[in-house]
Amino acid sequence: MKIVRIMVPKSKYDIKCPYEMEAEYITVHNTANKASARAEISYMIGNNNKVSYHVAIDDKEIVQAIEFDRNAWHAGDGKNGKGNRQSISIEICHSTNPDINKFLEAEKLTAKYIAYLLKQRNWGIERVKKHQDWSKKYCPHKTLDLGWERFLNLIKVELGEVKTEEEQAKEASKPSNIVVNS
Repeated sequence: MKIVRIMVPKSKYDIKCPYEMEAEYITVHNTANKASARAEISYMIGNNNKVSYHVAIDDKEIVQAIEFDRNAWHAGDGKNGKGNRQSISIEICHSTNPDINKFLEAEKLTAKYIAYLLKQRNWGIERVKKHQDWSKKYCPHKTLDLGWERFLNLIKVELGEVKTEEEQAKEASKPSNIVVNS
C-alpha cells in the first residue's frame, strides 16, 4: 500500500493543525464531491479556512497531509472536542461520483488503510468513529446510506476478524461431516 505525502507547510500549522495530539480514534468522513484525493488535499492546503483533515483516499491512492501527532479541524465538535483533538481524520473521496464503483473502490482502499492503522497502534474496531459521532452531522453520508456496519465489516475482513462473502459461500458449499442416524 503506497501512501503519498503532500504535507501542510509549517507556515500553515496555526490555521490547519495548531495543536499537538495523541490520537485515540480514527474518524471517517465522505468528501461530498467527486474530486480525487490529491485534489482534495491540494484544495485544503491551498485555502486559509480552519478546516483540515489528515488523509484523503480515492479509488487509487492514499494521500496524507497532516502528521498524526497534530490535530485537524474536521469533527465539528469545537476547539477542545475529542473528534478535533484526539482523532485521525480520513476523507473518503468520490461520494457524489455518478460512477458508484469509484466510491466503492475508495471505501475498500480506506478499509485496508484503516486496518493498517489499527494494527499499527494495537487498536480495535471500536476506535473507528463516524463524523456523526462527534457532531451529529450526517457524515460520512454515502457510507451511512450504504450501511455503517457494512463498512466496518470491510475493515474487519482486512483485520482477519471476519470472512469475506466469498469465503463464507465457499464454506457453506462444502459437504457436511454430520451423519444423521435414522
